[in-house]
Amino acid sequence: MEKIKTNYSRRSFLKSTALAGGGLMISFSLVPEFLLAAKKNGTDLPGQWIELTGYVKITPDNNIKIICPNPEFGQNVMTSLPMIVAEELDVDWKNVIVEMGPHDNVKYGPQFVGGSNSMRMYWKPLREAGAAARHMLVEAAAQTWGVPVEEVTTKAGMLYHEKTGKSGKYGDFASKASAIPIPKGIKPKDLKNLYLVRTSRKNVEGLNIVTGKPLFGLDYTQDGMLIAMIHHPPAFGMKLKSFDASETLKMPGIKDVFNIKLYDEGSELGGFDIRTFNDLLVVVGNTTWEVMNARKKLNVQWEAAGETKETHNMFGRKMEVIIPGALESSDSSYKMMMERAKEPATLLRKDGDPETAFKNAAQVIERTYNGPFLPHNCMEPMNFFAHVTDEKALLAGPLQAPGWIEPTLSKVLKMPPDKIEIRMTRMGGGFGLRAYGHYLAEAALISRQIKAPVKLVYSREDDMTYGIYRPLYTATYRAALDANKNLIAFHVKGGGMPEHAIAANRFPAGAVDNYLAEGWELPSNVTVGAFRAPRSNFNAVAEQSFLDELAETMGRDPIELRLSLLKRAKENPVGKNNDYDPDRYAAVLTMVKEKSGWNNPEHKKYSRGVAAYFCHNSYAAHVVDIVKRDGQPYVERVYSAIDCGIVINPDAAANMVQGAVVDGIGNSFYGGMILREGVPEQNNFNRYRMIRFREAPKKIEVYFVQNDIDPTGLGEPPFPPVFGAVANALYKNMGKRFYDQPFNKDFSDGVNLKPQRKA
Repeated sequence: MEKIKTNYSRRSFLKSTALAGGGLMISFSLVPEFLLAAKKNGTDLPGQWIELTGYVKITPDNNIKIICPNPEFGQNVMTSLPMIVAEELDVDWKNVIVEMGPHDNVKYGPQFVGGSNSMRMYWKPLREAGAAARHMLVEAAAQTWGVPVEEVTTKAGMLYHEKTGKSGKYGDFASKASAIPIPKGIKPKDLKNLYLVRTSRKNVEGLNIVTGKPLFGLDYTQDGMLIAMIHHPPAFGMKLKSFDASETLKMPGIKDVFNIKLYDEGSELGGFDIRTFNDLLVVVGNTTWEVMNARKKLNVQWEAAGETKETHNMFGRKMEVIIPGALESSDSSYKMMMERAKEPATLLRKDGDPETAFKNAAQVIERTYNGPFLPHNCMEPMNFFAHVTDEKALLAGPLQAPGWIEPTLSKVLKMPPDKIEIRMTRMGGGFGLRAYGHYLAEAALISRQIKAPVKLVYSREDDMTYGIYRPLYTATYRAALDANKNLIAFHVKGGGMPEHAIAANRFPAGAVDNYLAEGWELPSNVTVGAFRAPRSNFNAVAEQSFLDELAETMGRDPIELRLSLLKRAKENPVGKNNDYDPDRYAAVLTMVKEKSGWNNPEHKKYSRGVAAYFCHNSYAAHVVDIVKRDGQPYVERVYSAIDCGIVINPDAAANMVQGAVVDGIGNSFYGGMILREGVPEQNNFNRYRMIRFREAPKKIEVYFVQNDIDPTGLGEPPFPPVFGAVANALYKNMGKRFYDQPFNKDFSDGVNLKPQRKA
């Protein structure tokens, strides 16, 4: 097993990190030395590139460029994915230059960030691409030297023929190699021979980040570019009735005010097409400040939207979605959910005879958990650049899934995909939110209307009140015990608006003879979508909190109970559809128990909570230690154990887990969007509580299970169990269980909600 241990003092944390929903800002110490040297010496990077494959380019003087196919979201794929190619290409990493590839799903594949799929999706293709490029160079050298291919070897960007003593740089043979057909079926190297993968490498964009180079969508600009902002209804369930822009058009710098529709009425929406408000009232001007001020002068009348219907095509599965017209409030929505929970639900899974087991039980435990809408609150508000003419469309900005959005753009612009160019920029947070296509389509339609290049910018208030939140969730868990306090039945029934979060085939399914999972849903006009680890981010806190309470009732250690259930799932599983590996699940629990010193006496001063969860093909476990300061609970330390298969770049992987931990703690304590009559109450950070520096753990230790399993994903799996570990530690610290998020409303006297001036 491999240990990546990171201890942060308060001062070092403040110096090297910035909390932006859990995101870490890289420090100068993480900037690659060769990039610093190039900048210091004023060296221009070469431009005469010879392409071998879509991923590899080489210059005659042996500079190596590797193309990163996937969008960069802070998960460090621009370093880790090229490392896979460089490993198989057999080059010296210090000589590698990395470039973000353009959108081209034919050349680079799906180019999708989400579902923790980047490493999992590209592991084999990138290994094959690197191995193929190396083979082409070897063949070119063999032809040039007139020697057998199998006698040519490589090392660190050099080619060798030992018998004749000949050698040469990759650059010497790049031109000839580029004419050789790209081979297929080249076998990548044996895992035991890896020299680059599994070692820590500094962020290739580190220098640009810390020196403030234009990287993000908000940085993108073109000559003649205008700024556009949208004025949307104040509440979900309302729409535009009429407007008077006469005063707005008198304001300095304003070019136009107009109303357009995002999608034509009756349009079939794709899986990631969002329509929060279809009638768009747009203000266009020279600068953001001028447009923001002019927008305040609009005289607008709104009206009830009424119930509507939409047809969605979810990747081939068509469905009709009813959108209610009511002005929803969080309190009334929860009441509706509680009433709906009493009614029959959809059967998701049933093992054994749970009804009889509950009827005959000596003791039944039942608990209900609730989770609120969660906004993404990305540090870089939504934005996109568009320049649309009659002949073509250029779009540039931060997005997770260019391939999914391109068909939508083609449809709304009535333009063939080959006339649409999408350039990807670095993304400034909002994982899940940027998978949707509405803001690209909005920017494109605005540009076409005004016949000029335009950047669409959402204000912070726009971003937080426009929707695409995590859904409203609830779940009721029940456990049946016999007279000896043995678990004989388990039942989960979950619902939500507009979806439930139940994953019926996950743990503890397969570990209990009598098991029942049910789900139900209620419609909503509040726009929801993916939030980091969709559904799992709620399901994990409910499930893991309940398992702790169950362990206490049974008189068993919470880790020991989980391990015993996993042992049953391995040795004598119930059912055939269990979607987790009991061995991998147990491994992270065992590791976190050992590394945290779970039952060691010296840790008794801490209130300890544990949780573990499987999602997105990987396994994560956390132990959270809470202390009280000034009467308030704070997470002091966190121990994390992760099994995500082969870890490409250990430091980057540890950073991602640390970010998930901080993000999870912040959302556990403070996250939640409240609606009153359709109006989001928290429209900026003065009203929406985010975690602060002084509330971050002083220490986060991250450990990885070492194995040879192909990478299975890391961006999402560490996030969900943080909520459960916090809830379980809070119980021990506060002496009460926590069933509703955010947790701090149950113990805070209000002081902790006020802005703090000191870190």
